[in-house]
Amino acid sequence: MKEITRRGLIGTGLTAAIGAAVGRSVFHIASQNGLIPPDHGGIFGAGETVTYAAQRVLAGDVSLAREFSRSDISTVIPVNGAPPETERYISLLDGHFRDWRLRVDGLVARPMSFSLADLKSYPAHTQITHQACEEGWSFIAEWTGVRLSHVLERVGIDPRARYVVFFSFDDFWESIDMADALHPQTFLAYAMNGPEMPLEHGAPLRLRVARQLGYKSVKYLGRMTVTDSLAGFGKGLGGINAEYGYSWWAGI
Repeated sequence: MKEITRRGLIGTGLTAAIGAAVGRSVFHIASQNGLIPPDHGGIFGAGETVTYAAQRVLAGDVSLAREFSRSDISTVIPVNGAPPETERYISLLDGHFRDWRLRVDGLVARPMSFSLADLKSYPAHTQITHQACEEGWSFIAEWTGVRLSHVLERVGIDPRARYVVFFSFDDFWESIDMADALHPQTFLAYAMNGPEMPLEHGAPLRLRVARQLGYKSVKYLGRMTVTDSLAGFGKGLGGINAEYGYSWWAGI
C-alpha cells in the first residue's frame, strides 16, 4: 500500500480547495448570466451546471458544428424507434400530412399554426451534418428545412423568452435554450437525403440541433412553446430524456 504522507495530504487538500473555489466561481458566473440548467439538482447537478456554463462562456453562442460534403453522406442510416401509433398521427399520415399543422404558442406576440406548405414557402436551409446518438452510433446526412429563428421571428418572441419546448406526436418532448434556438444551424427539417423526410426519421417535420446529441433533435413535431421557465413542464428538468437520467444540455 502506498504510504500516505503529510505532504500528500496537504497536496490533496489544496487540490480539493482549488477545485471547490473554481466550482464556486463557475456557479457564480453561471448564476449571474442565467446559465443554470434545469437539471442542476441531484447528484450530477454540479457537473451539469459547470459543463453547460463553461461551454456557453468559452465557446459563445455562435460556434458552429462541422459541415460535410455530399461524398461524406452515410450509406447506412440507423433508425431509432418506430413512428407514433397514435390515432391522430395515423390519421395525418393517411392524409399525406395535408391537415398537419405545427402550432407555436407561449411567450409570442402572434401564436400561429404552420402547414408544411407554409414552412416550405420560407427560405430553405440545407446542411450536411453529423448526428451522434448517446448509444454510440452516428451518421452523416443532408437535411433541408427552415431555420427555427425564421419561424420564431414570424411569431415574435417575447424578450422574457429563455427556452423553446418541442412536443412530438409520440409524447416525446425536449427543450433548448434561446442560444441554440436562434443559432443558424438549428432548424426545422422537412427533408433528409432527398425531397421529403423519411417516415422513420421524423416525417413530416423534425427539429435539427447540430450542436447537440441526437436525442435533442425531436422527431414528429406537432407543437412548439416559447417560455421563460421549464418548471411547469414534466418534472421541470427540461425534457423527457433528462427525466430518464440523460443530460438536458447534450453538447458535442
